[in-house]
Order: sequence, then structure tokens, then C-alpha cells
Amino acid sequence: MSAIASALNRLAAELETLTARLGRRVDVAELGVTDRAGQLQLGPPGRISCNRACRLVRAADGWIAANLAREEDRELIPAWLHGGGDDWDAIERCAANRPSADLLADAILLGLPVGRVGEATSNGFAPPAIRLAPPAAPRSGALRVVDLSALWAGPMCGEILAAMGAEVVKLESGSRPDPTRSTMPDFFRRLNGRKQRLTLDFAQDSDRAKLVRAFSEADIVVTSARPRAFPGLGLDPAAVFAANPALVWIAITGHGWTGEAAQRVGFGDDTAAAGGLVRWTADGKPRFLGDALADPVTGLTAAVAALRALEAGGGVLVDVAMASSAAAAGELCLTGAAA
Repeated sequence: MSAIASALNRLAAELETLTARLGRRVDVAELGVTDRAGQLQLGPPGRISCNRACRLVRAADGWIAANLAREEDRELIPAWLHGGGDDWDAIERCAANRPSADLLADAILLGLPVGRVGEATSNGFAPPAIRLAPPAAPRSGALRVVDLSALWAGPMCGEILAAMGAEVVKLESGSRPDPTRSTMPDFFRRLNGRKQRLTLDFAQDSDRAKLVRAFSEADIVVTSARPRAFPGLGLDPAAVFAANPALVWIAITGHGWTGEAAQRVGFGDDTAAAGGLVRWTADGKPRFLGDALADPVTGLTAAVAALRALEAGGGVLVDVAMASSAAAAGELCLTGAAA
């Protein structure tokens, strides 16, 4: 049984109630989107993540999780370590002599997905909503959703809304398509099979105009990029909500939409560790509990938050941080568990 089964079950039960009230009832288990078993080669969780890209590393004053899933991240190792090497052995040697705060600060500057184990606080599956327009009466007709997210959590949220009966359009950059399309094609179909798809060239003025128009006509948008990505696309939040006051913007990030957290990169394993979603050995060492566990719990949290905000009249950007979602799951699933 999944280490986060109780969190997934709780969120899935709430989704059944919400989706039945707003459209078709969705049985999350039937969608097959909460785990990647059989979709890629996975090892057992331990000090190294199931997909072997993320490791728990001892710093001078605690533990960090460093995720090197992207080739460009590996190229940044020497800069992160101040010239100390370019492999995992070098990371572990250097980290052992540096405070976790220093390692984290340098990783943020470089855009590396690194988290300090247990740093995030729980939001109890109620992510904060930033109000950008007054609530409005719901619009009539089919629910319109724009999914500009990629990988797992965001597409999962969009697919749940599509299964409920919403008209969901998955927008992709032609130059940077969703990586899951090629790495896990069957899982990509599970996460996106009910959606319409539109590929845009964000370097073209005409296609950026299409993107802005899609946001202006949507009831819900789902994104998974950091805040700095949007103004250059013509999607400054203030302007978006001025054009579409009833919008619900589900903004999924690794660590949050505001402050220093908004600059941080995060993926499923490092943010799970940042949320404290780990087990501890008898001698005080953290270990991963499963495969990228922050992703499925964030995907369900985002879907619940979207429907709650829609019922409340919209006008909000919902700040769904993966690390906080993981912390909420850990609070529910691990409280009282033996070390």
C-alpha cells in the first residue's frame, strides 16, 4: 500500500463529492493516474529515489534532497559546489562541510531542484488563494479549462476536471513539449487522454495572442511554471484577472508563488523530502517512501482546490506548492508512525 494512501483516499473522496455536484462523479482510482508503476524503470525507495535521479545527502547541519533529473542540472554541479567536482561523490563530500542553508541558497540562485528535509509547513490540503478580483456568479454552459502544465501533478488535475465533463484544452509549446509525451507515452495518455490539444509557438506574437485569449475565456487555468515565466507570455496575473475576473488560476509550483519560494525549482522527490514525507531509520537517516510522492498528492490537492474556488465565485490565484502538499500528506499519514 502506498505510504500516502490515507491522504490520496481522503482527497479522492472529496473529489467524488465535488465532481458529482458540479458535473460527472469522478472515481480517481479508475483513472490510473496516482502512480507510475509499470511506466518506467523504478527501483526501491531508499537514500536514492525510485527513479534514481534524486538523493538524500547529509549537510553539515542536516539533510538535503538534490534532484538531478535534467542534464542541465548536472552541468551546474561545479558552480553549486564552488568548483568541488561534478558528480554525486563530489556533492556528498562538499555538502558534508557546508550548512544546508548555504547549499540551498546557492541552489536557488542556479535554479537547481534542492530541498532541505522537513523545511516546508503544512497547509492541511487548503492551499492559500490570492484574491485578484471580486467573486462572481458562475458562468453558464460547459466548464472551460486551460491546462498549460506539464509532467504529472498539473496534467493530473486537468484530467480529473476533464473526466468530470469539463472542456479541457492542453496547451503545449512546440519547442518544449511536455516531456512525459516521449518518456512515458502510456502515462501521458492517462494524464491527457480526455483533453483537446493545441500546440503553440510562444515566440510568435500571434500564438501568444491565442494563449492570452484562451486565459480570458477560461473558467479554470492550470499551470506548473514559476511566476517569472508568465509576464513574457502576456500573462501578467493582474492583467489576466482584469480581463477575466471570475477566473480560477491553479498555480502549481515546487515551493510557492510568492517571496523567495517563487524562484525555486522543485520536482516530486525533492519536494516530498522538503515536506518531510520521508521515513527515518533507527540511526536518524531519512529515506524516501515512494516514487515522487509530492506529485500525486499535489495533483489531487489542486483539483479539489480548483473546484472549491470555482464554487466560491473565482477571482483567485490558488498557490498550490508541492512541498506544502507533501507536508500535509506527511502530517496525515506519518503522525504517530514509528521511526
